[in-house]
Amino acid sequence: MGFGSYDESEQENQSMDTDLEDSDAVNTAEHEHEGAVEYEFGETTSDDLLDQLSDIKDRQGEREAE
Repeated sequence: MGFGSYDESEQENQSMDTDLEDSDAVNTAEHEHEGAVEYEFGETTSDDLLDQLSDIKDRQGEREAE
């Protein structure tokens, strides 16, 4: 078959490895948490928050470059 062509016979014998066992699953009820989160923005503006985000991304980029 040429590039980009489709042949159904190539698709017939494909199988996926789905050997997942129950022991590999995550039990979402294993750890339950109760509580509340409060945010106090005060005098912080959107520009201040965007500047902080930019600083965080810059530091992360510097670490990845090392």
